[in-house]
Amino acid sequence: MDPLAGRLVVTTANRTSVTPNQITWGAFVLGLGSAWCFLRAEWPWLVAGAVLYHVSFVLDCMDGKIARLKGTGTVLGGWLDYVFDRIRVLACTAALMWGQYAATGQDVFLALGIAVVFLDMLRYVDALQIAKVRRQMRRALRQAYEESAGGGPVTLPASLSHDDLDADPDEIRIRLTDAVDLQKEFRDRFSWYPGLREWLRAHRIRTHLVSGIEFQMAVFIIGPLTGAVIPVTIGAATLLLFFEAAIMYKLVLSSRDLNRALATIRSSAEPSVSGSPAG
Repeated sequence: MDPLAGRLVVTTANRTSVTPNQITWGAFVLGLGSAWCFLRAEWPWLVAGAVLYHVSFVLDCMDGKIARLKGTGTVLGGWLDYVFDRIRVLACTAALMWGQYAATGQDVFLALGIAVVFLDMLRYVDALQIAKVRRQMRRALRQAYEESAGGGPVTLPASLSHDDLDADPDEIRIRLTDAVDLQKEFRDRFSWYPGLREWLRAHRIRTHLVSGIEFQMAVFIIGPLTGAVIPVTIGAATLLLFFEAAIMYKLVLSSRDLNRALATIRSSAEPSVSGSPAG
């Protein structure tokens, strides 16, 4: 999506007065149009629905970019974007699966509809909670450093020294907190992963290969275009669950790294830190 959306963002931001909220509304209306097409169930209408969904998704990728580029983002805009995304997924899922059920009489489409809505909800809730937990981990580390130093100055390891810190204790603690490796156990268990990760990044491929974007594209574009809604949806759902489970597994391993780091910090009675916290 980004190669196309990025080019449109530059043109839209520089040559028009269109606002991010107007783009959000446009994406929403096109999404509802896609749902109407899906409800018709016949293949030409499925193609039209897939095309409208793709255009809607491109616009959805643009509104946030333009808001950040122009500094015009608002709390209301963020709320609209989130809510409209969920309504679009719900409407398109209900229309696509009900239309196919009405046309074929196969109960599996009803089950798939429930599954798609559930997985979309799970993905968003999981992403929000994981981000929250990771922030809590960093706060716990910072608090541990503060307690171990008794509020006094903390010395950076030589490998982390920076002239611009000016021996500011708060900034040093932040630097130390960020230096703790909360992915150590995962990399120890899967030593091949860092190399694969760098290869994917070098080729502009996200390491999280299947997330919400890919899942929605499969269900609402690839499935309707190929006339294979059932196998495509099942395959995309399986891959999404796999990658979400992998993220949760990494979080479990990160929590172990956190506990070890906290134990190391708290066992030291000295106010300065002589080595890497991840040591």
